[in-house]
Amino acid sequence: MLPISLLHRPLTFSLASQSLPQYTISHSIPSFHVVKRSRLLRSQPVETTAEVVNYEYKPGVFDHLFLTLFRNKMVQEVGWDSDMPGYDGLIEVANRLMMKNRNNSETVDAAVRILRSLFPPFLLELFKMLVAPLGRGKVAAIMVARVTALSCQWLMGPCKVNSVDLPDGSSLEITGVLVEKCKYLEESKCVGICINTCKLPTQTFFKKYMGVPLVMEPDFSDYSCQFKFGVLPPIPAEDKALSEPCLEICPNATRRRELSRSANEMQCPKL
Repeated sequence: MLPISLLHRPLTFSLASQSLPQYTISHSIPSFHVVKRSRLLRSQPVETTAEVVNYEYKPGVFDHLFLTLFRNKMVQEVGWDSDMPGYDGLIEVANRLMMKNRNNSETVDAAVRILRSLFPPFLLELFKMLVAPLGRGKVAAIMVARVTALSCQWLMGPCKVNSVDLPDGSSLEITGVLVEKCKYLEESKCVGICINTCKLPTQTFFKKYMGVPLVMEPDFSDYSCQFKFGVLPPIPAEDKALSEPCLEICPNATRRRELSRSANEMQCPKL
């Protein structure tokens, strides 16, 4: 038994000592509350440090499966596969998809077929018939925004669900997806591939086969992209993305600029 005089010593001694396993001592004095406050004080620097660490997306097992599935569907459509593995090979197949078709309209149609082949036909039909009409389309917009943010980071990179501002000043909450820096655009280095194999076919797919309007607004200056589910896209003549010049990183654009006097206004030839 410990001497009774130890109970009258300062509380800090009883907390720091590892030789006092007596539960009766901690029960008789409010030591639990002191320990709780002490832990909070010690944990504060850890939380502050975690807040300033930049999030880096790292692909997992499911991401590899999604990449393989998507690439296989694209290969079936193109009829050709690259010798390069992984994402680099996918970009080469996307380039071949652009080269295979006679015009951009055919490329968009081919990309829509690829997107459709990723889903069972009955699933798309049921979604469009049963889910799309709910809440005047808002329920479906929220659902597809969340699914897109969760399941497509392997293709686009880190993204998050956000709210969408409308021209009339109102907003649609949690029906948008912000892609911080699109990996597909950055790796393809081509405005035309972005527009004809991603933006236009994706907008068409969601509206025509899932009943969800969508407008995608890529920013070619920082490679971000804003998805706005539940919002109709503008007509082609008013869509600024369709008249964008080539990217600075486009390997073909560099050679064309050397021969063109209007380098700053040169539109991507693949648009």
